[in-house]
Amino acid sequence: SMAGGLEPHLEALRRELQGPAVLSVLIALIAVAITFLIWRFVQGRRSSRKAVLLLGLCEAGKTLLFARLLSGRYRDTQTSITDSSAVYRVSRDKSTNVTLIDLPGHESLRLQFLERFKAAARAIVFVVDSVAFQREVKDVAEFLYQVLVDSTVLRNAPALLIACNKQDVTMAKSAKLIQQQLEKELNTLRVTRSAAPTSLDGSATGGPAQLGKKGKDFDFSQLPMKVEFVECSARGSKGEEGEADLEGLEKWLVKVA
Repeated sequence: SMAGGLEPHLEALRRELQGPAVLSVLIALIAVAITFLIWRFVQGRRSSRKAVLLLGLCEAGKTLLFARLLSGRYRDTQTSITDSSAVYRVSRDKSTNVTLIDLPGHESLRLQFLERFKAAARAIVFVVDSVAFQREVKDVAEFLYQVLVDSTVLRNAPALLIACNKQDVTMAKSAKLIQQQLEKELNTLRVTRSAAPTSLDGSATGGPAQLGKKGKDFDFSQLPMKVEFVECSARGSKGEEGEADLEGLEKWLVKVA
């Protein structure tokens, strides 16, 4: 008799569960679940990228910068012909770290090393010699262009820092001037390269990816990744005896870790 008494209530509940309100709730829950899974996937891919690549031309000061970040000490360096990597703790919190990778800047090596490590890049530090910049601007822009039109770099959009090194030297160019000159030079490269029939790897794909916005003069804000500039000195104003001036770079590393 108890079962018979519950029957009308159970029937009413069944009808409720078949109603449009319940369907709406179920659809909303499924949508939330899918969004959460996509977010986890994107976060997972990002957190699996733990490398901060140090790029730049030969003699820009990458290796000294790498050594100073890791030990704080000055050391004599020579042109690298292979990569060096080490775990860098970005703060006193021991759990927060990235892998710093110093890549060779020699013209015959730099692209093959970029190819090897680009997929792991959480961030890129592109080191510029602020003293030799006026003389090297075309070579600097050429290498930076190759980095920026790379399909993996464009897809992953790692944070990019242009580190204007050697600011301890009187003749060093400012970060502002370096940014303006690079934008101008990259704009020129973009025009000449987009007219070329083949891409950088020689395949006839109608040229490399478009840099920036079509029909507008190039500037760094048009890129998919966040680009910042800092002035720094791996050598430091007191030379070998003193400390490096890397405060801006260290703050940026904390932010991207």
